Amino acid sequence: MPTALLGRKLGITRYFTADGNNIPVTVIEAGPCAVTQVKTTGTDGYSAIQVAFEDVKARRSTMPLIGHDAKAGVSPQRHHCELRLENDKQAEEYELGQTLDVSLFEGILYVDVMGQSKGKGFQGPMKRYHFSGLEASHGVQRAHRSPGSIGGHASNLGTGPKIKKGKRMAGHMGDERVTVRNLDVISIDTERNLILVKGPVPGPNQGLLFIRESRRLNKRKTRLTKEKS
Repeated sequence: MPTALLGRKLGITRYFTADGNNIPVTVIEAGPCAVTQVKTTGTDGYSAIQVAFEDVKARRSTMPLIGHDAKAGVSPQRHHCELRLENDKQAEEYELGQTLDVSLFEGILYVDVMGQSKGKGFQGPMKRYHFSGLEASHGVQRAHRSPGSIGGHASNLGTGPKIKKGKRMAGHMGDERVTVRNLDVISIDTERNLILVKGPVPGPNQGLLFIRESRRLNKRKTRLTKEKS
């Protein structure tokens, strides 16, 4: 069973442990999510389930989505996401309309959180890439925040009519798909479908998030997982 849910970022706060430690945490409303489609190798060529999150008024949805959700026996949903499965045997564990909640993460120590980062608009290279800028001493031309010369990266040979791809220059910043890995699960509230994770997660408050069990741990966290299992 894939341990993953859609949710929303509610905000940040602090969590005090029994021994008095202060842990900065992000509060996430994870689910409940409804299973709106079950895919198998025979019907779709691969095994997967589709989960939906957050009720929405029918007038804010579309007729195809309303009919799709109604087929699963659920009200119109705002967000839909597909979770891949290894085989059809796992798909048999699910049925249309089944509810998945935050209790899936009980016993999970670390999670990966994906979301859309905040958009910063068009920014210069100092803000976008942390350039130090030019000298600001006496007699220097007033171009302190400029990126400097770019002709040396015109091509791989240093000459040419175009700037080399990937050159760090001014441009659109933020509003990207960001994944934060290996966040510690501090606490789970099954009654209110809340999960508290240590540290920040991408996006603004009320932003949509995808939460899953961590897939790649570092050596220390791998060792801790084995010791607690």
